[in-house]
Amino acid sequence: MGKKRTKKEIEQALSILTVVGVPVERMTERRRKRMAMALLALANIRPGDPWERASVWEGDSPWSLTTREMIQFWNRHYGERVSSGSYDDVRGKELKCLALAGLVLPSAGDPDASPNDPRRRYAIRKEASDVLRTFGTEGWDKAVETFCAQMGVLSEEIERARRLARIPVTLPQGHTLSLSPGPHNELQKAVIEEFLPRFAPGSEVLYIGDAHKKSLLADERKLVEFGFTNLAHGILPDVIAYYREKNWLLLIEAVHSSNPVSQLRHIELERLTSRCQVPRVYVSVFSNRKAFRDWVLEISWETEVWLRESPDHLIHFNGAKFLGPHQEKGDQDVPS
Repeated sequence: MGKKRTKKEIEQALSILTVVGVPVERMTERRRKRMAMALLALANIRPGDPWERASVWEGDSPWSLTTREMIQFWNRHYGERVSSGSYDDVRGKELKCLALAGLVLPSAGDPDASPNDPRRRYAIRKEASDVLRTFGTEGWDKAVETFCAQMGVLSEEIERARRLARIPVTLPQGHTLSLSPGPHNELQKAVIEEFLPRFAPGSEVLYIGDAHKKSLLADERKLVEFGFTNLAHGILPDVIAYYREKNWLLLIEAVHSSNPVSQLRHIELERLTSRCQVPRVYVSVFSNRKAFRDWVLEISWETEVWLRESPDHLIHFNGAKFLGPHQEKGDQDVPS
């Protein structure tokens, strides 16, 4: 069996997967190959076979495979050495994705089979027959269009779900951004919409980092004007804001699993802003006291801590700077 021939079939299978919306471009090279081989095995396409001979489940089709039989097909026809013990990995990754894309029928011939039953059989759905059998012909584009209209496009569904899951953030400047979903970005949203309006109202946000997009907002011109010499994501804090009323620059770290303003991070940020002529305020943000407790010994002096669960209060690591009595609630001035 020639490597060039098997490579050809795999590339053709990837072309089919791509047009029906399987997000192969986001997968590793090994995962892409396994996804292609899963399609080839279920379609019973061996090296050199034309796609017009693809096997499709039509109710009494003799060609359906268990996950172990798929692995045997790969090893026999595509030169793989996959252990038969990997059958559960095949079911959870390759077959699940192909089923969601509308290409594969799980539990072929036995709709009541348990998802974890190793005897469960899989086959190509009848609706996908033309997409496979017309590959490389003039009728393929039409077949793809019909299939996608009937079964949907998986990549578009994934993107739609991702957009719905994104976190909208309204900046003090008025416009809205959307952050990737996740606890770290939920904290950044709280910084923008809860912390800044309370403690630095009217601040201009100059930078927001996004865990997936790296930098989501970066006013590079103003950052350079403030003296920043390195604008790389990972060097900058999570949020940078300018509080014009006090002429302060706020450098804020949203701490979910790492990186508060520790002594080392404090030194790093001071060096990063060594040319800045504006007083800097360093803030570590935590979701609650429990999260803060895990990092309290790391927090640097002359910095601030804000807890999302107690939004009206700050914790000052500033020695005697704020020492003094607090006005009792009963002694507060009563508006006339």
